[in-house]
Amino acid sequence: MRGLIPYRRSNGNVNSIANYFDDFEKAFFGGLPSFSWGTFRTDVLDKGDHFLLKADLPGVAKEDIHLDINGDDLVISVEHEESKEEKSENFLRRERAYGSYCRSFDISDIDADNIKAAYKNGVLELALPKRAEESPRGRRIQID
Repeated sequence: MRGLIPYRRSNGNVNSIANYFDDFEKAFFGGLPSFSWGTFRTDVLDKGDHFLLKADLPGVAKEDIHLDINGDDLVISVEHEESKEEKSENFLRRERAYGSYCRSFDISDIDADNIKAAYKNGVLELALPKRAEESPRGRRIQID
């Protein structure tokens, strides 16, 4: 594995020259974007009569989040654009970030007509009610 990591420092430190320049760029230009597209994280909790799905979407406006049901799939899609502009006497800096992300979840055992959604403080919460199990109906069988 060592041969696959270029620019390894001789003291065994895993920091590479690329990481050094990434850190330099972050320190010089700041932390744009605040939303990292590789980290659309979700948690699904079983609450007994329903599942609670929590999705972390920091910095995303509610209007940029779309929830769709396609057959037995719940699709969460996000389009996010962020820009930052700084001006001074001899300096103008403008950076933009844009991205979209989409995840789908199987909801075949969910009562899709009663899904509830809320978005607050960068966290999307979906209450996914479980479909009621049909209990077998009892009946009497006649003997011929």
